[in-house]
Amino acid sequence: MTTPKKVILASGNPGKLREFNHLLADAHIDIIPQSEFNVPDAIEDGLTFVENAIIKARHAAKLTSLPALADDSGIEVDALQGRPGIYSARYAGEPGDDEANNDLLLTELAGVPESERSARFRCCIVYMRHANDPSPLIADASWEGRILFERSGDNGFGYDPLFYVPTHQCSSAELDPDIKNSISHRGIALRNMLQQLKLKPLA
Repeated sequence: MTTPKKVILASGNPGKLREFNHLLADAHIDIIPQSEFNVPDAIEDGLTFVENAIIKARHAAKLTSLPALADDSGIEVDALQGRPGIYSARYAGEPGDDEANNDLLLTELAGVPESERSARFRCCIVYMRHANDPSPLIADASWEGRILFERSGDNGFGYDPLFYVPTHQCSSAELDPDIKNSISHRGIALRNMLQQLKLKPLA
């Protein structure tokens, strides 16, 4: 039996932890949240998703001496010129306040017709073998949809209740988790990352 490789997840988001563990269950990777090592959140001062993911992975690897996975993800709304983008988690000010973020998004899109509410989730995942890894693995993906006029569904987290998935005619928060993981930005990026990990040693 293969012993799972311990990898730090550079996030304290329980929703992300559930998705990572679910998607990596058969990959012999034991995902451990950085909170178990009392790692504080990194200062995300990058200007792109990939910059912030690298910052978070390097920070967690440095403080734990373990390889680290980090993702930076968010939602881009065309009617808002791509906002909230990299600021999605703290869109309304307080990091991780999903209700406030969703309320602000609805307020900013008030009066915008359905035809102009196109949006996409983006995800960039970075794997670093150690804090000084000169060639981190990078995988990214996007997921196209549009913003609803009100919340719908109880699954998922973040902006899922407002993100309409045209291919399934429901919100992301109404999807079965297995279906969501098969088509979402994070699911696609993680599968991309797994393919890369098969070609390169974990540590």
